[in-house]
Amino acid sequence: MESNRLLDENCESRLYIGNLDQRLTESNLIKLFSPFGKIISEDFLYHTRGPKRGEPRGYAFIQYSCEKEAQLAKSKMHGKLVGGRPLVVRLASEKCLIEATNGVNAGDAKRTGVSGNLSGQLNKSVKIAAIKNKLKALEKEGCSMKKPRITTEGSESSSTDCVDTHR
Repeated sequence: MESNRLLDENCESRLYIGNLDQRLTESNLIKLFSPFGKIISEDFLYHTRGPKRGEPRGYAFIQYSCEKEAQLAKSKMHGKLVGGRPLVVRLASEKCLIEATNGVNAGDAKRTGVSGNLSGQLNKSVKIAAIKNKLKALEKEGCSMKKPRITTEGSESSSTDCVDTHR
């Protein structure tokens, strides 16, 4: 599968944890997930600008030392109520594959320089690739459509000329 080449080699031991209650702290999250194995990294994401600056974004990533520990944590914690909300726990690779297949194929993502960084870079690059593809399609469509042109007498005539708007 071509999408697999875009993923980090450690992706199978990295978990995406979503639907986090806003009151949950980093230390609470680590306490919840540490019984399943050795946590080697944790990314608890916060808003960096705007009116919610400094507030939790509602999701995090946890990297375990091996795939087995991540699978155990996923099976035990997915759907568990924490702060009145059911946790969404997936392997980060599952999240990336879902995002990568939503409207943009892996080849497009690869051509845009996707490195496989799982902390949001893939999602951003996939979205950028989709926007670029949409713009290209709109440019082609715009050149082939007949556009009304106003003549000096005020009547309309149609034209198939492309107007270069990039000057």
